[in-house]
Amino acid sequence: MDTLMRRECFLPDLFDWLEEPLASIRSHTWQPMRFEDYVKDGRYVLRVELPGIDPEKDVEIDLANGVLTVHAERREEHREQCRTEFRYGTFTRAISLPAGADESDVRAVYDKGILEVSVRLAEQRPEGRHIPIESATPPKE
Repeated sequence: MDTLMRRECFLPDLFDWLEEPLASIRSHTWQPMRFEDYVKDGRYVLRVELPGIDPEKDVEIDLANGVLTVHAERREEHREQCRTEFRYGTFTRAISLPAGADESDVRAVYDKGILEVSVRLAEQRPEGRHIPIESATPPKE
């Protein structure tokens, strides 16, 4: 029974290792942060996947000089009979806001593992305008 128990405890670790062959090369504190961004209803929207994170304790959002920075930290641990699994690390992503972003109108909402940050965009002005040329000499009468 003892040999069987050791084998059951060993195999999940082996499968985890095979799933992430490059995990030993990466830094242990670096974590990928997947995001998407788009414009909707006059707002720039940034959606970030942060499952299993407490937004009140583990997430910081900063905005300065047109750059939105999201920083999060994960501390998670699962214990089973034969193994303990934990994940920890930091996530940081800085995104330049589009032209016309109103830094005084920013909203952030966390729901079901997705952080959504939106920033109001100023109305788009025309790219340019036509300027008529006036004559420097008075017209002849």
